[in-house]
Amino acid sequence: MTQLLLKLSPRPVPYPPEIADRLRADAVSIIGCYPHPRSALLPLLHLVQAEEGFVSGAGIEFCAGLLDLTAAEVTAVATFYSMYRRTPTGEFHVGVCTNTLCAVLGGDEILDRLEQHLGVHHGETTADGIITLEHIECNAACDYAPVIMINWEFFDNQTPETALGLVEALRRGYQVTGSRSGAPLCSFKETARILAGFPDRRPGANDGTPGPATLAGLRAASGLPESNGSGETSAP
Repeated sequence: MTQLLLKLSPRPVPYPPEIADRLRADAVSIIGCYPHPRSALLPLLHLVQAEEGFVSGAGIEFCAGLLDLTAAEVTAVATFYSMYRRTPTGEFHVGVCTNTLCAVLGGDEILDRLEQHLGVHHGETTADGIITLEHIECNAACDYAPVIMINWEFFDNQTPETALGLVEALRRGYQVTGSRSGAPLCSFKETARILAGFPDRRPGANDGTPGPATLAGLRAASGLPESNGSGETSAP
């Protein structure tokens, strides 16, 4: 029994000194943005995820030590939010929304086709290490359902065919741009660093604007005429 417990709960190996020093310098700059150090836990988890592509035991111990928290407290947060991965993740995390509206409009079929095409299931990574596939819950993008998120960038109005085209483009090293930001996709680790609070220097990263479907409810609520998507408007 003791040997089994040791196998199931190995003590994490700390980061090598050169990595720990580099991460600590970044962490100090993040913590300095908050009046209370423990408020920096979420961006710090993104920081350690940017290092290894997931939140490892070493990352949890690192965050706990900086914030005077226990490893159990950090683990509770890391396992609560789905954006923090607990297993190694591919270069591109492909999340297919299978919540109600996306599912009804084809999300389930998209996920099935991707699983068949890639030879992996939910939470698994392709043998080449490029794609991690996951079904995800609602990302508040129902106005453009069915939606795929790749490294947390929206890809709207998808079909099985367009989804297959996306993952093949990624596997072949082509530049892929999301539906909203106008910026080319970066790797999962680079995305995690941006989410930790460091500048997003991709060209077009800040050029995105809400589309007509997103603004329809706002226009209706404010009594403004609705856009038909071509720049023309019609009376409410």
